[in-house]
Amino acid sequence: MKKNKTANIMAGVYTLIFVALFLVIAGRFMYIQATGEVSGVALDEWAEKQRSASFTMQAQRGQIMDKNGMVLAYDRPAYRMYAVLDEAYSENSPKDLHVSNTEETAKKLAPILEVDESEIKSILDDAVNTGKFQVEFGKLGRQLSQQVKEEIEDTEIPGIYFDEEPMRYYPNGMFASHIIGFAREIEEETEDGIEHNITGVTGMENVMNEVLGGKDGYISYQRDRYNKKLLDPDEIIQEPEDGDAVYLTLDQKIETLLEDVMTQVDEQYNPAKMNAIVMDPKTGEILAMSTRPSFNPNSPDNVENWYNDPISSPFEPGSTFKIFTWAAAIEEGVYNGEETFESGTYQPNERIEQIRDHNQGKGWGEISYDEGFMRSSNVAASKLLWEDIGADKFYEYIKAFGFEDPTGIDLPDEAVGRIQYNWPSEKLRTAFGQGTTVTPIQQMKAASAVVNDGKMVKPYVVDKIVDSTTGNVMEETEPEYVGQPISAETAEQMRELLTSVVNDENGTGAPYKLDDYIVGGKTGTAQMPNPEGGGYLTGRENYVFSFLGMAPMDDPKLMVYVSIQQPELEDTESGSAPLSFIFNNVVENSLHYLDVEPDENESDGIDEVEFPEVVDESTENIQTDLEGKGLRPIVIGEGEKIISSNMEAGDKILPNEKVLLLTDEPTMPDLTGWSLREVMEFADMLQLQTERFGNGYVTSQSIEVGKPIQEGDYLGFELEVPSGDTPSGDSEDDEADTENDEEDTAEDEGSEEE
Repeated sequence: MKKNKTANIMAGVYTLIFVALFLVIAGRFMYIQATGEVSGVALDEWAEKQRSASFTMQAQRGQIMDKNGMVLAYDRPAYRMYAVLDEAYSENSPKDLHVSNTEETAKKLAPILEVDESEIKSILDDAVNTGKFQVEFGKLGRQLSQQVKEEIEDTEIPGIYFDEEPMRYYPNGMFASHIIGFAREIEEETEDGIEHNITGVTGMENVMNEVLGGKDGYISYQRDRYNKKLLDPDEIIQEPEDGDAVYLTLDQKIETLLEDVMTQVDEQYNPAKMNAIVMDPKTGEILAMSTRPSFNPNSPDNVENWYNDPISSPFEPGSTFKIFTWAAAIEEGVYNGEETFESGTYQPNERIEQIRDHNQGKGWGEISYDEGFMRSSNVAASKLLWEDIGADKFYEYIKAFGFEDPTGIDLPDEAVGRIQYNWPSEKLRTAFGQGTTVTPIQQMKAASAVVNDGKMVKPYVVDKIVDSTTGNVMEETEPEYVGQPISAETAEQMRELLTSVVNDENGTGAPYKLDDYIVGGKTGTAQMPNPEGGGYLTGRENYVFSFLGMAPMDDPKLMVYVSIQQPELEDTESGSAPLSFIFNNVVENSLHYLDVEPDENESDGIDEVEFPEVVDESTENIQTDLEGKGLRPIVIGEGEKIISSNMEAGDKILPNEKVLLLTDEPTMPDLTGWSLREVMEFADMLQLQTERFGNGYVTSQSIEVGKPIQEGDYLGFELEVPSGDTPSGDSEDDEADTENDEEDTAEDEGSEEE
């Protein structure tokens, strides 16, 4: 009886427990049925998500174009590889649709991807061991080309699949890299998994990222457990909105020309840095801009310099700054170009350190201020500031030319120079570009006033933004005047002075003369501050050599600034050698490309000679005839008949000009004293292979005088600058004497008085 009583009690307890559990479970079911939620998760949404597949449809990133519509950056298709590992994926299929043999798969993929088999096998085995449905291959399987994708598909490896993904591509490689910048793929983790988006990192790619990026779309549909679309998939498609196209002011042909010559100079002279800007001075459009070191945006690894130096790196400009000193003096009405002064040295009073001209303070005796500009006299600049303009008034012109403000160019990271203008010695040195720092783009903006009758233009690089779908222009940049520091009359007088620098016999810019166009400009040779011991670095290469020029001077279509820091020069070379190579090639060829009519030769009243027909004519008769016309014929060879000339029948040439006449029995002439241009004309006539050494005029040659020559022969020749002549211009433009390297200390400056 006692045992039965205990059993009945325990049965009752268990019954109560089971009833309680039933009520809890039933209540839970009733709650779930009523609310449709479990732990705050809506079951209908969860179920929808489980049976639905959703994929992002990436918007195509907008293209970056040059001003003429040439593509500079665009998305091209690439492929991301992944492997399906779940056996269930192959159910009801006559062949495997999943990776059935990891070893065999790795063996076939490795040679195509150029990696070790073990690396691929490890990825696959790890995924199998962890029960993953599919796996990607990281960097190994990303951004694969169409060719690689097809090679893998040809192997018919089961379980290997591809998703298309965009890859940003720059067809011109190292081309305006600091302006265009680059974009790269960024992985972002979302609720639906990892998304891969292209995002701008530097340059225009970064600045215009929202414009270029567009808006992604998506596609969703209902699926089965194997990710296959149902017969009634309830499909939803939201089309992506592609990014808009950004047109830059860059001209691909001019930029390519600039990049090519910059690369040649970089290889030959191994400078620390180089910068160049080509601008339309009438509008402010940047047609080309380049800097070295540079990088290829398709593989931006180990980049030496992220800064776009022409706008981001201020430095002491040197004598190019004298443009603005002379402009201020003319505008103030205190300039008399014919007035003379004693060049060499200048010291306003005993408390101010002496200023010296760049030729160790020797000067050129008593010269006019016009000649002082041509010769780039530091003394002339200092005297104009101190005695004529006034230091305070000149500072107003510095501000009016915009040297204390950014230009506002539509590029990132623009910097502003620092005007050192407190002590008397600083003010004097600022007049010739020492101590004070500016950027190249600040100088270009300021110098545009000389072209535009006194009005400065704002430089810019974004031409327009175009809707990639409709082709409609959404935004367009218009040229903008941003100040008028000088009058039209002053600007005209400055253009005349700049022309004299290049074309006058006393000018420092002789290396920048062009055959077809009249050039004006100003040379500069800026000392470099010593980062360790104070003062300035010494040595003939420790300078920033520069030139700011424009052409053609009757109506300038191009303005170019080019600088080179610490080039490795030959003993016979000056800083103008690499600069003039860049400037002359870019300007001459660009003006021809832009269909700018060449300037007519100015004969100063001397009648030009029309060159006669000489081919197949008697050598003796032609020589006599040309000498009678006042020309200087150089007969090449001993033949009796002329077969070629460097001039064509009908050409207009000036008297006393050298003319090359190639006979039917050519022999090597004596090239001593010939210019590089004359040698190259001679070499072109015979298609000779040439190699030159140095600059100036020919002093020696590899082929003996009088030796028979024929097409394709090798000709080496050395050039030197004649003693007493100016070596290629720039070395006579050192803003500060190399013997005057030390800056004034603050204590010395504090005791000076104006």
